[in-house]
Amino acid sequence: MTDWPQAVVLALVQGLTEFLPVSSAAHLILSTRLLSWPDQGLAFDVAVHVGSLLAVVAYFRRDLLELAHGCRDSVRQRRLLPPARMVCYLAVATIPAGLAGLLAADLVSTELRNTKVIAITTLLFGLLLGFADRRGSGDSGLSWRKVLWIGMAQALAILPGASRSGVTMTAALLCGLGRREAARFSFLLSIPIIAAAGLLQAVELSSAGAAVEWSLMLLATLLSALTAYVCVRWFIALIERVGFMPFVLYRVALGLLLIWTGW
Repeated sequence: MTDWPQAVVLALVQGLTEFLPVSSAAHLILSTRLLSWPDQGLAFDVAVHVGSLLAVVAYFRRDLLELAHGCRDSVRQRRLLPPARMVCYLAVATIPAGLAGLLAADLVSTELRNTKVIAITTLLFGLLLGFADRRGSGDSGLSWRKVLWIGMAQALAILPGASRSGVTMTAALLCGLGRREAARFSFLLSIPIIAAAGLLQAVELSSAGAAVEWSLMLLATLLSALTAYVCVRWFIALIERVGFMPFVLYRVALGLLLIWTGW
């Protein structure tokens, strides 16, 4: 990508939607088609993934340090302390999505990146999120069974429009977690997935040997990181007050609009 306006707009879209339960992939696809822009390119995808990763790591830096210290103490004490157990939970929940990405990535990229799929998944997963939220915010903790369910739900995020954060928060709510804890686990779970996706894309980009406009990629990274960080802070505060219904209504409206227009 060499177009600065395209880089700015798509970086902002990525940052605004990556951690909201509305699907960043769907909004990038829709924005590109609406504005008749060419594909943004692999280098841009790597840049905005790095930006998203920086944002979530910065926001949860204290949590991540606590997890690291807990793992160290678990090794020293030879027993599984709660922070180390959380790391194990995150690892287990990451496996289904990793397998889905390896097995179905080509199918998704060639057959499912279309408006019809986005409309259906946006609508259906939006309604499911609303159902999970309306059941009431629970206060039960994590368990291996719940973590496995959340991990399997995350595998569905490979579908454009499903939303990784949306499906994991939906699964967490259905498993009895409260809104804040569901969001926290979903955001922490995004770190290994985003890091792995960014690394694979970086390897592919390196193998391709394509020229990279570094100043443009740096701008995309910074914009994505800043907007994603602000969104995470705003989102957690919002769901504690009003829940997920604003995002449910947005998804339903967008899905119906796409179906009605046939766009």
